[in-house]
Amino acid sequence: MGLIELTSMPPARDEQAISYNWYVGIDWGSQQHQVCVLDRDRHVVGERVVDHDGSSLAQLATWLWAVSAGQPQRVAVAIEVPRGAIVEGLIERGFHVFAINPKQLARFRDRHTMSGAKDDRRDAFVLADSLRTDQPSFRRLHLDEPQLLLLRELSRAEETLLEEFRRSANRLRDQLHRFYPQMLHLCSGADEAWLWDLIDLAPTPAHAALLSKEQIQRVLKAHRLRRVKATEVLACIQAPALPVAPGAAEAAQVHCAFLLPCLRVLAEQLRSCAQQGEALLKTLAEAPDETGGPSDVAVVQSLPGVGRKITAWLFAEAAQPLTERDYQVLRTQGGVAPVTKQSGKRRQVVMRRGCNPRLRHALYHMARVATQRDAYFGGVYEALRAKGQRHGQALRNIGDRLLRILIAMLHNRTCYDATRSRREPVVQMG
Repeated sequence: MGLIELTSMPPARDEQAISYNWYVGIDWGSQQHQVCVLDRDRHVVGERVVDHDGSSLAQLATWLWAVSAGQPQRVAVAIEVPRGAIVEGLIERGFHVFAINPKQLARFRDRHTMSGAKDDRRDAFVLADSLRTDQPSFRRLHLDEPQLLLLRELSRAEETLLEEFRRSANRLRDQLHRFYPQMLHLCSGADEAWLWDLIDLAPTPAHAALLSKEQIQRVLKAHRLRRVKATEVLACIQAPALPVAPGAAEAAQVHCAFLLPCLRVLAEQLRSCAQQGEALLKTLAEAPDETGGPSDVAVVQSLPGVGRKITAWLFAEAAQPLTERDYQVLRTQGGVAPVTKQSGKRRQVVMRRGCNPRLRHALYHMARVATQRDAYFGGVYEALRAKGQRHGQALRNIGDRLLRILIAMLHNRTCYDATRSRREPVVQMG
């Protein structure tokens, strides 16, 4: 990529130009939703409680349709959740839905009461009134493509499975540490399938003493493991056992016997999830853009530091701003846009805390890998460190720069070219 100029880019979709006649606040609940409708003059048009089921949500849409005299595009809906059945159902019927952060709602609530009082009716009114007075401050929601919805669920499912896998592996490690630390010398994380088979073969030090070299070789061969020698494994697990209380080894063995099947199931689910995500991303990457250029997925994957997981995270958590080419929203949601705090003569630039944690995580890893694999970004990192920035600051700066380049690439329908020179200045950021 050459010098990136964003001044020529068209602004994101302008939602501020739309004039609304009715404002709806929905205080979302797991079982019921409190709804309040205001007109442009702040008069309450109607209130009701809606159950969280298909028929009730359909009745809500019908009621709002009637209130607006069949003009859903003149109805602005404020709700705290950015997705879900109620959000998607209203958008599908033509209503304009805006997400309001719970922290924002708490501050808007202070406008109406200083006591901190909270109830569902009041919150629904506050949501509607806040949207009426501050609509430009909120971002309108749009439905994602079905494939992007699937990608989001696969990405989040993989993240959940990975957390469970690590938790179970840590439990296994703790049990081995109690009575069988020799096994941890072979695999400190206790998260490798060949180690689980070895534990099945020799669940206690007493069983290990009876093993032969050939038995261990069969385990290693089954897993195509060449970095580990059978003689070394045998010598390790047959080392003098840790003295434990009578029955402790047997009790820990029982615990391990429950954990091993769980780990195997989780490992298989992770493989399946990764394979499905890889296949979906390949399909999305190979689908040409309507202009004949590369797809958005192909453009994103061309960036240094972007692999399967990072691509999935980006589209799972930021599909809308990526589609709209909205650099400012991306950097804000990703936590790479610094926050300026100024009072009198004091001015401080600090790290942004309010952001999407998954997107922040993705940008951090993208920036980290980019500094390792791309000479330009490696040079930027060193320059920023030389200017006095800490490691995290430098990576946030690089993450921001990557987003800026990415938006330019998406706008121009071009992929990343590491051979082209860049003459962008290395700026100091928070």
